Amino acid sequence: MIIEGCMTSHAVTPLPPLVLDHPLIKHKLTHLRRAETSTAGFRRLVRELSLLMCYEATRELPLEPIEIQTPLEPMQGEQLAGPDVCFISILRAGNGLLDGMLDLVPFAPVGHIGLYRDPETLEAVEYYLKLPSQVSSRRCIVVDPMLATGHSAAAAITRLKEKGARKLLFTCLLSTPEGIACLQKAHPDVQIMTCSIDRGLDEHSYIVPGLGDAGDRLFGTR
Repeated sequence: MIIEGCMTSHAVTPLPPLVLDHPLIKHKLTHLRRAETSTAGFRRLVRELSLLMCYEATRELPLEPIEIQTPLEPMQGEQLAGPDVCFISILRAGNGLLDGMLDLVPFAPVGHIGLYRDPETLEAVEYYLKLPSQVSSRRCIVVDPMLATGHSAAAAITRLKEKGARKLLFTCLLSTPEGIACLQKAHPDVQIMTCSIDRGLDEHSYIVPGLGDAGDRLFGTR
């Protein structure tokens, strides 16, 4: 299935990207970028960064009161209100961000969407889609390390909306002005959360200065 990427959406003022600037994120992202970082080190850093990103990505989850008993007395606490969140990984590199997020929200269901870019048309082609139930009522946190051209991200979110998803957040480690503009044009209602807006794209559509191919560095492939 071929999915259109940056289609013009209805006239809505796009949500500005949220750039996470915590010192720990900046520190870990710097070491993630280093060419000499090993595969094991790269995976560890991605997991640690995903933990920090998940903390911000889940900030607006609803709570409900619950009566509990402490060792000293009863009290009213708060807990997450029902199965309100799920994670959607854009294969394959998105899976690298899942582990840390699931450490924090282990009960969240996970969906996967597989896309590849046709080398001639540059259109996103879907080869796999498996989503959790009740996706229309959940807050869907879409994960992919890189927002480069934005075409795959836009196509993935288009497909999720076709399946009923309405509350969507796109999270990535690195982004570019081109990718942000593409995703905002197609889906101005979707918030982008990123750790860095890099300079742009090179002639091969790689993010610069970037960190290389996130999937290859995660899985030790070339």
